[in-house]
Amino acid sequence: MTDQHLQTSGALFEAVQRARIFEDSKTFPDSLPLADSAAIEAEFSRVLGEFVRRHFALPGQGGEKVPAPAAAPAESLAAHIDQLWTTLTRDTDTDTDPADARPGSLIPLPNPYVVPGGRFREIYYWDSYFTMQGLVASGRIDLVESMIRNFAWLIDHHGHIPNGNRSYFLSRSQPPMFAFMLRLLEREQGFDAIRSCLPQLEREYAWWMARSPAPHTGRAMPDRHTVRLADGSILNRYWDERNTPREESFAEDVELFARAAPERQDELYRNLRAGAESGWDFSSRWCDEGGRLESIRTTDLIPVDLNCLLYGVECMLGEWLARGGEDRAVDYHRAAARRREAIVKYCWDAEQGWFFDYAWRDGRRTACWTLAGAFPLYCGVADEAQARSVAQQVDERFLRPGGVVTTLSDSPEQWDSPNGWAPLQWVTVQGLLDHGDDALARDIATRFVGLADRVWRRTGKLMEKYDVCDMRLDAGGGEYPVQDGFGWTNGVVRDFIERFELDEPRVSA
Repeated sequence: MTDQHLQTSGALFEAVQRARIFEDSKTFPDSLPLADSAAIEAEFSRVLGEFVRRHFALPGQGGEKVPAPAAAPAESLAAHIDQLWTTLTRDTDTDTDPADARPGSLIPLPNPYVVPGGRFREIYYWDSYFTMQGLVASGRIDLVESMIRNFAWLIDHHGHIPNGNRSYFLSRSQPPMFAFMLRLLEREQGFDAIRSCLPQLEREYAWWMARSPAPHTGRAMPDRHTVRLADGSILNRYWDERNTPREESFAEDVELFARAAPERQDELYRNLRAGAESGWDFSSRWCDEGGRLESIRTTDLIPVDLNCLLYGVECMLGEWLARGGEDRAVDYHRAAARRREAIVKYCWDAEQGWFFDYAWRDGRRTACWTLAGAFPLYCGVADEAQARSVAQQVDERFLRPGGVVTTLSDSPEQWDSPNGWAPLQWVTVQGLLDHGDDALARDIATRFVGLADRVWRRTGKLMEKYDVCDMRLDAGGGEYPVQDGFGWTNGVVRDFIERFELDEPRVSA
């Protein structure tokens, strides 16, 4: 006979106790069930479901608008993507009254924006940069401008750009791409188009770099998003101010907590949230050897990609502020130089010829091969010798029939082999182009567009991610089904089609 009963554990028990239905918390554990336990649980779930549907408008049921991908046939993949922008665009949210007595979790934005699609009904931070690449190729610079204005608005009102425009995302951000968005707009419209956004960019940078005053002890000292290493270098990590289950994945997080070893439980929720902030949710990259998600330790790692992006932010701030005659521009140039030196010292493995994450608690680089190692090319951290070595490793280790694979580790997590993701294809291709490896860059782009085109012809959809190893299979893994739409895939594929002249008229599958 088990010692677990409905009145002492489980969802029903927690609901009764948290609601304080009885004045004395001992009352319910001492009660006796009047029916079979399975029948009681089924009735509880049915009644709860009815209650929720009676009192809440679910997405697509009189609640928030849910853009659906266009179903109209198109002559080519590029034409299909051009049509998708309209259906994935959400109009301004100004019709949502902040004083509404029935507020939702959506943070209203003042300008139109593009959502990824599927279950992702809001704007996402780093997704939007890759979406913007395709918007430019499609001639929709108007949407690029309005999305940048939204991100500047979020910084003004919240001090940073959250993961997405939901209240439950406010405790974390995503990879800092705002400066790169500004650089994209500057390329199209000149410096005057971005000048007014520099105060917001500086404020975002300060959010990432915030530290509490503390004396240097000669040991690695973490503080929110930063870690001061033994030599005094300050590098960044992913972090979340909250250590609770994610609202959007509550059940999954609680179940994982129950499976985790006791020594992992104290910071498990924060590490899951930090993994979500990275955009790589989730990957064996963030876990101990063996790659099981229960061992996640995101905050113990200094990610090479995050620090390369922040190096890029420092370089761009230094350049743009200097144009405006600001004396503090030199401070950003110095910060960039210090960061580049630290990235190379802690993340570059000359013997392996690759950039790895650094485990600051262990005092060593991790052994996990991931495409985060391509960011030093894209952000200008790698010198030419390092870039040649990284390109060789991309060609020999990461190249697959459908593009480049995310990591060399096979796991149940979606940011691992066999999956390939549009943003990593784009960063890798652009980094190779920046260092003169045009042939390999074109090969990767051609393979990825070919895979996306094949799936589109078969299904009529562009996907969130793809299995780049076996062209016959769909991608999988992670805590939710593969989503279609899909913002950043549309953007990267559309950019590649335009840049490498890859599109062909549609034919029967």
